[in-house]
Amino acid sequence: MRLRHPDGQVVHLAYGTNVHPAEDLPGILTQLDVYAARVRSHLDTAVLGLGLWLAAPVAAALAAEPVLRRRLRRELDVRGLEVVTLNGFPYEAFHAPVVKKAVYLPDWADPRRLRYTMDLARVLVDLLPDDAARGSISTLPLGWRDPWDSPQVGAVNRALDQLAYGLSFLDRPIRVAFEPEPGCVIENTLQATVHLSRVDPRYLGVCVDLAHLACAWEDPVTAVQRLARAGLPVVKVQVSAALSVDDPGAPALAGYVEPRFMHQTRSRGCAASFDDLDEALASGADGPWRVHYHVPLHASPEPPLEATTGVLRAGLAVLLGGPVAGCDHLEVETYTWGVLPPSQRPTGPQQLAAGMAAELAYARDTLHDLGLKTLEPR
Repeated sequence: MRLRHPDGQVVHLAYGTNVHPAEDLPGILTQLDVYAARVRSHLDTAVLGLGLWLAAPVAAALAAEPVLRRRLRRELDVRGLEVVTLNGFPYEAFHAPVVKKAVYLPDWADPRRLRYTMDLARVLVDLLPDDAARGSISTLPLGWRDPWDSPQVGAVNRALDQLAYGLSFLDRPIRVAFEPEPGCVIENTLQATVHLSRVDPRYLGVCVDLAHLACAWEDPVTAVQRLARAGLPVVKVQVSAALSVDDPGAPALAGYVEPRFMHQTRSRGCAASFDDLDEALASGADGPWRVHYHVPLHASPEPPLEATTGVLRAGLAVLLGGPVAGCDHLEVETYTWGVLPPSQRPTGPQQLAAGMAAELAYARDTLHDLGLKTLEPR
């Protein structure tokens, strides 16, 4: 969906397709009909934005073959779908039975990460709508924090220089956004200003994931101001909500322990930090806790659990509620639908599409409250 900010900028709102498991072109095209077309119908919108996830093998194939890129663009166009942003965080196998720390590999010290990201950039050049101002790619915050040594730092700095250099030669403006996440080398915006202090801000910046921001117990206003002072642009925003609980002994919390994804858990002010929810539950640490578990934006978890939608709304307000838009690419990224507790889990494609549409409607309505207007005709 497209919205107009009061300053005149077009703001793109999309849903992240990394919720779906397909990792080849036929599977991705099937997703467009099974899910995206249904979401567009639910929202009754002329054009639906996708934050497309392309696993490394299909990204490489598309980057190598212009005819495949043209085919994908046609398939998007005929369905009323558009892509201005790609989710380049997971490399591949994001829906394997166990993902956990593997999602942070290869990291930015590994040449495969640079190749993958440049493949995505080349693909995005040909997927961008003709009237789009620019494209964006979100990526991991360099890597998992341990191990992280001087040789890796040197390799990362060289890779980021090569990335900016490669982006400068593309036919359309494409920017790459590093997404702070708990447990990683860049966990919060303060660490972003340190580790990204030497990047070229014309091409590289930050992806603010509002669930991650909440888990780091960061104040949205302070975080955005910190990035601005450092000259780091907010290239993209992940419109997401984390799980929150005042009393970690609440029985409902144990229902969110699952084997696929990492659910880093932080107590208030990050006084206690755990790499996964089961570790936190075994620790007996005092609450309140925030858990890196992306929960649906429009539906509250089972009480006494809550979602950090207050942080989400505050983040959108500081970025888009002022006289100038602080970001123009937004992606609703609830990739955890398939591992939610059974009572909240969709039972089929129709329910999943309806849930994703409800999330997008929630995000759209929140932006309307901030003064943005939907551009797309009914």
